[in-house]
Amino acid sequence: MANSRNRNLVPEAAGALDRFKLEAASEVGVNLKQGYNGDLTAKQAGSIGGQMVKKMIQQVENSMIGK
Repeated sequence: MANSRNRNLVPEAAGALDRFKLEAASEVGVNLKQGYNGDLTAKQAGSIGGQMVKKMIQQVENSMIGK
């Protein structure tokens, strides 16, 4: 599994994941651009990832409440 780290399990979902990431970045006030974003600080990148996880957990919780 050495090279599977950066591959999407569902390649067709790449566009949706990019939009999700841009939305999360906007919500935490980080200016994320298309393509390379290597100039982000670890704090900025972490806040984007944290917001994405928070939103995913919220979606799962909402779906569980609806059942």
